[in-house]
Amino acid sequence: MGTNIKYYRKKQRLSQEQLAEKLEITTKHLSTIETGATFVSAELLEKFTLQLFVSASALFYSVDEITTDDSLFGKIDHIIDTECQKTSHAIKMQIRYLSSQPAE
Repeated sequence: MGTNIKYYRKKQRLSQEQLAEKLEITTKHLSTIETGATFVSAELLEKFTLQLFVSASALFYSVDEITTDDSLFGKIDHIIDTECQKTSHAIKMQIRYLSSQPAE
């Protein structure tokens, strides 16, 4: 995944600094993602897809991989999008719950 993120970042002609700023993460964090030392959260995965103009499944497969089954990528995209939405919703619900609790 990190290699693909780097590939699509360069394809957009973005430096690590520029992409990190857009993603609201540090350059060091982006570097660890691109080297494969760190994985991304569902929320950050969504930000990558929006900033790099790619589908989530494109980040999981080699850019050199050739497939004749585009429907498989569509299904994978759907699963990833659904899980990202569920995660985002769960996080928002937790934040709402925490913000409704009295301060200690």
